Amino acid sequence: MSEESLRLFFALPCPPEQATAICAWRDGQALDGRPVAEANLHMTLAFLGAQPKERLEALLTMASGIEGTAFDLRLDRLTTIGKGFICLQPSTTPQALPKLVATLAEHLAALGVVLDSRPFLPHLTLSRQARSRPQKPSPDFNWYADRFVLYRSRNAEDGVHYDELGSWPLSAP
Repeated sequence: MSEESLRLFFALPCPPEQATAICAWRDGQALDGRPVAEANLHMTLAFLGAQPKERLEALLTMASGIEGTAFDLRLDRLTTIGKGFICLQPSTTPQALPKLVATLAEHLAALGVVLDSRPFLPHLTLSRQARSRPQKPSPDFNWYADRFVLYRSRNAEDGVHYDELGSWPLSAP
């Protein structure tokens, strides 16, 4: 990726107290793969990939016009998706979540941002590059999703870091 572009995504940030609890549980399960750093736990709403730096201001402005409703998010399923991603997923998706994803996708399309065509699959990644499927008891984690964030992903010597570039509230139900 060039210095002229930013690797961006919109997500629900995992609250710090929940991230700590999730990582403590995950680490106690001895799950396979490379664990995701506690500070990086999130649920992706829209992955934008490499975007020109010049687009950032338009993305921030666009996001400020998004209206969504806050909701309770319950992560109670331990699954493996894709090629070795061990994740937490909701067994029931709150109605406000796919509505928020669809609204973001509409607004991003209006800016000319092309998103992945795969359907939205709500998940929080616990570890990557797992070689085996987890055979552990299902967890039960909850948080109140009351904001969404635009993150920049950047690689550093000590790993991947996600920098919060903007945050927008979701209205009370």
